[in-house]
Amino acid sequence: MAEILGLLVSSDKHLDYVINLTHAAHDKGKEVEIFFTGKGVLLTQSPDFAKLVGKAKMSLCDVSFRALGLEGDVPGFGFKDFATQAKNAEIIKNSDRYLVF
Repeated sequence: MAEILGLLVSSDKHLDYVINLTHAAHDKGKEVEIFFTGKGVLLTQSPDFAKLVGKAKMSLCDVSFRALGLEGDVPGFGFKDFATQAKNAEIIKNSDRYLVF
């Protein structure tokens, strides 16, 4: 079973670091799970966000998404990927390493 790297993204900065770290971990055979919350959900609107698709399991805080006035589709996200903080807790529990941005 692959090691799991969990990422919490609560800032609307550092998308480049999130992308580079995700790609490096994926290339080394690690599983990556990312939870976007707070202002971190704003990163879903960046054209570069699509670079994460297929490299990580991603979910985001539905409350944060709506509170910031966002709507519509997000690349790589299905209906069930719009989640609550319980999903973040699950990622923490299952991760071998957990980083916060």
